[in-house]
Amino acid sequence: MMSGAEDREAGGGPAAPSAPSSALPGPAVAAGVPGEAGGVEEAGSLLGGARPHGEAGSDPDAPPKKRLRATGTGTGGPEGAAGSVKLEERLYSVLCCTVCLDLPKASVYQCTNGHLMCAGCFIHLLADARLKEEQATCPNCRCEISKSLCCRNLAVEKAVSELPSECGFCMQQFPRSLLERHQKEECQDRVTQCKYKRIGCPWQGPYHELTVHEAECTHPTKTGNELMEILDEMDQTRKKEMQLYNSIFSLLSFEKIGYTEVQFRPYRTDDFITRLYYETPRLTVLNQTWVLKARVNDSERNPNLSCKRTLSFQLILKSKINSPMECSFLLLEGPYDDVKIRPVIYHFVFSNESNETDYMALPIVDSVECNKLLAAKNINLRLFIFQIQK
Repeated sequence: MMSGAEDREAGGGPAAPSAPSSALPGPAVAAGVPGEAGGVEEAGSLLGGARPHGEAGSDPDAPPKKRLRATGTGTGGPEGAAGSVKLEERLYSVLCCTVCLDLPKASVYQCTNGHLMCAGCFIHLLADARLKEEQATCPNCRCEISKSLCCRNLAVEKAVSELPSECGFCMQQFPRSLLERHQKEECQDRVTQCKYKRIGCPWQGPYHELTVHEAECTHPTKTGNELMEILDEMDQTRKKEMQLYNSIFSLLSFEKIGYTEVQFRPYRTDDFITRLYYETPRLTVLNQTWVLKARVNDSERNPNLSCKRTLSFQLILKSKINSPMECSFLLLEGPYDDVKIRPVIYHFVFSNESNETDYMALPIVDSVECNKLLAAKNINLRLFIFQIQK
């Protein structure tokens, strides 16, 4: 039979009582104060590997303030930066356009249920609905949308402008409200052109390489004959622009000039597959009655399936005239629309036998501007007619 001491050595006896906390040495107790990293580790080793007091915040049952302080979610720590990134990602998913799933760059519209759409997608939805003779609907909840039913969300526009966005040149993060200025004026990696572009230098590169390139550019050393060829090409382009403006100024000196605001209204053909076209009410200019018609993509079968969209128009003389009437005319943007139209002068001789022009392309800048016109309830432009007298 073993003695009590032998029994305890064999592990069968009761465990030795742990020393009370007051029996710990003084330095060890002081080391357990939160905030001193070395003391926390020493206290943890003395307590048999127990978790230091500073890590108590990771416990989900800890009070909120204590958990927040312990996890170090301040802006200075790496964990705080990770939390900030996650917040931005969550805001990105909340504030993005429901159509293109990208953050809006300009105006933000919302349907009656609050779903967000950027200006480009909103206009595109309205234009598609007009081409398909349907009511435009929100892609999320299918409620009806229109310019009268939807409104801008200024709070979202301001929130998006403060979110960080990556510069396309230097890949650094900037608030969206400052990004455009940075890319145009401040970024050292922005694409720029040589100052000798006027004499034909085709170089394009980052701004920080501009000084080195201009010091080595060979165009200032070209001969006069080489430069004349380059300048001739530039003169041809400039000549076409000046010819247009000179033509407009000469037309303004004509005796008989008339202009009016025109409003194109949408209609549908009577075909089995209806096609969208536009027509104005009868209008009076130069004591004659006129009508304007317009069509989309030259009346192709399904213009809603095409990414490229155009409008073409024709001018029709409705009055009867005694002699041929030679006219110059042009369409410009109206006072109530913000569409961008390049001025183009057209000529035609009207008679009773030939009273309508061919369809001519409306000189819109691009398909985005065309969608703006199609999305509108009516198209408002201004027509100028100049009668040429012999």
